[in-house]
Amino acid sequence: MMDTLQPTVRALMVQGTTSDAGKSVLVAGLCRVLARRGINVAPFKSQNMALNSAVTKDGGEIGRAQAVQAQACGIDPSVHMNPVLLKPNTDVGAQVIVQGKALADMNAVGYHNYKKVVMTPIMESFTLLQQQYQTIIIEGAGSPAEINLRENDVANMGFAEKADVPVIIIADIDRGGVFAHIYGTLALLSESEQARVKGFVINRFRGDIKLLESGLEWLEQKTGKPVLGVLPYLHGLMLEAEDAINCQQVEAAEQQLNVVVPVLTRVSNHTDFDPLRMHPQVNLQFIGKGQPLPTADLIIIPGTKSVRSDLAFLCEQGWDKQIQRHLRFGGKVMGICGGYQMLGETIADPHAIEGEAGISRGLGYLSIATIIEKNKCLQQAEGTLTLPDQAPVMVKGYEIHAGVTQGVTANAPLQLTDGPDGPDGPDGQLGCDNQVFGTYLHGIFEQQAACDAILGWAGLEATQTPDFDQIREQGIDRIADTIEQHMDLAALWPQWADKFKR
Repeated sequence: MMDTLQPTVRALMVQGTTSDAGKSVLVAGLCRVLARRGINVAPFKSQNMALNSAVTKDGGEIGRAQAVQAQACGIDPSVHMNPVLLKPNTDVGAQVIVQGKALADMNAVGYHNYKKVVMTPIMESFTLLQQQYQTIIIEGAGSPAEINLRENDVANMGFAEKADVPVIIIADIDRGGVFAHIYGTLALLSESEQARVKGFVINRFRGDIKLLESGLEWLEQKTGKPVLGVLPYLHGLMLEAEDAINCQQVEAAEQQLNVVVPVLTRVSNHTDFDPLRMHPQVNLQFIGKGQPLPTADLIIIPGTKSVRSDLAFLCEQGWDKQIQRHLRFGGKVMGICGGYQMLGETIADPHAIEGEAGISRGLGYLSIATIIEKNKCLQQAEGTLTLPDQAPVMVKGYEIHAGVTQGVTANAPLQLTDGPDGPDGPDGQLGCDNQVFGTYLHGIFEQQAACDAILGWAGLEATQTPDFDQIREQGIDRIADTIEQHMDLAALWPQWADKFKR
């Protein structure tokens, strides 16, 4: 007989056998499924490690995946949906953000010891959400079977045990070895943790389900737990990545603008470029270490968690000389956040916020100078963007930066008017005979008019920018539709079984 969750359960946790097994996507889809049925639901992830982040209305910073999951619920993101965010700034260290605010930089050992302390704000946030919503869909991190990370765990079974929530485990069959992944993960859990697991979900299946049935029967017999669903591989799915760069693009139109993004070692908020990936008139290329920058119409230097070290990395690749040549031949260059700072004269870090204290000479295309300060600017913003030969357009986005930039004039290309402390004033700069444009605003390509203006400035004629928010909504709906078709939702929530009748 199939094991089910108890009717009194007001939360469900999704853990994975590996990173990128589909936890974020499944949580977003389940949130949309429940929200469609009038159930007041919210997402939660106790600890997230990612350089893609979002800003809440009250000026807090959370993982971008939780912001998308909140959208799936039809609610505003909150810092309590992701009380701990780790933003790596070296291979062994990260900035620790607790309930939306940067706390400190810690190395891996230091943070491992700090987990005992950070469980308190995690549980405070989770309890607050439980008081506000009918149910919470919780996302784990990585795998619960990482033996070396089990002590003081706050992200997977350690949290599940503390919060007393049931768990389902998702595995990616497209990677191969799905039964070993599931069986081995379960076997490495303690007896109480195994009892907490209510079933499995197999993700990204291709082919005839009949060929999988014998394996499903074996798994259920061996574990005594049900396979709650087998989700098919969704080709062309658009949903923002939690951390890994997504290079998937839509089918190209006849006229295209070639856009190149150099991938920095600590590149952050590369989801800025998702609207360009989904743009039929844009050929977007991410260029990595050791690769030359190809011929392009527009080069965009992205944000980064470590501006000075990534500026040095950019120069080590010879990209600075290639950008110089690109401008000499009439190309355009744009910088976002850290990339904007790199385009200026100098970047100073007197307090050693992002690395060793010191000052670096920038690329010198904009007459600005940046000082990295202790307090981070976190805010949503909107205003007007005016670029050469383009009509003024409304734009909105968000700012995440520790840098304070001097030299921005009153006639800057962006005039921001909506911040938490009132009018924000000018942002960004144009330079090098209007060939170079920099701004602090993330998410600037998500509005059709703003994207049209920037691509028009870069040389694309007759722009036809798709509605990115509609594309994102369609992606969430597509996941929810798939879950409704292929998962036993009534087994997960028997108290709402009548809502899941097909």
